Amino acid sequence: MHPKYQAWFAGIKAEIPIVLGVVPFGVIYGVTALKLGLSPWLIQAMSTIIFAGSSQMIVAQLFGTGVPNLAIILTAAVVNLRHALYSASVAPYLQQLKRTWRILLAYLLTDEAYAVAITGYQERNDPEYGHWYFFGAGFMLWFSWQLSTAIGLLVGSQIGTMPVLEIALALTFIGILVPTLRDRAVIGAAVTGASVAVLAAGLPYKLGLIVAAIVGIGVGLGLEGKRA
Repeated sequence: MHPKYQAWFAGIKAEIPIVLGVVPFGVIYGVTALKLGLSPWLIQAMSTIIFAGSSQMIVAQLFGTGVPNLAIILTAAVVNLRHALYSASVAPYLQQLKRTWRILLAYLLTDEAYAVAITGYQERNDPEYGHWYFFGAGFMLWFSWQLSTAIGLLVGSQIGTMPVLEIALALTFIGILVPTLRDRAVIGAAVTGASVAVLAAGLPYKLGLIVAAIVGIGVGLGLEGKRA
C-alpha cells in the first residue's frame, strides 16, 4: 500500500476512539434540533456546512427561541474562535501544501480532528504524508458526524431525553482535553475557561460559554506570549 494511504488509514484508526464518544453527540444534536422545530434538511445541512458540533447545538437552541439572526451569527463566530488557535498551531506543518489541501484541512479542522492531527504531527515524524494522516482523522470524524446527525433525525420523534448520551458527550470532551494539557498556556486557558463557564452559567442565551471562551483564549494567548 502506498505510504499516503497508510497514513490516511492510520488517521482514521486514531480517530475511532474519539468517534465512539462523538456519535452520541451527533444523535443528541439531531434530536434536539428537531424538537426545537428546525426542519430536517436544515439540521443535516448545518452538519455538512458548519460541521462544528458545539456551535451547531447553540445555533439550534437560539433559532428555537427566536433570537435575531445577527445575534445567532455573532454567537456562532465567537464560539468558533478557538479554531483560530487550532489553525495557528497546525499552520507550520501545512505551509508547503497546495491551497486546495489547506482549504480541505481547514474545513475538517474540529476539536476532535485537531487533537489527533497535532499529536500525529508531533509524534509520527512524517512530514511528507502527515497531511494524509490529518485528512484521515478529519474524514472519519466528518463521516461519523453526518451519520449520527441523520440517526438523530430518524429517531428524534420517537425518544425523549437521553441523559446517558449527554454524559457520554461530557466524557468525550474531557477525554479530548486532558491529553492536550501539556504546558502552562493550555492549562491556564482550560482552567480559566472552565471557571468562567461555571460562574457565568446563569447568563441568558448561553452567553456564559461565549464569555468563558473569550477569557480562556485571552489567558492562553497571554501566557503563550510571556513564554515566547
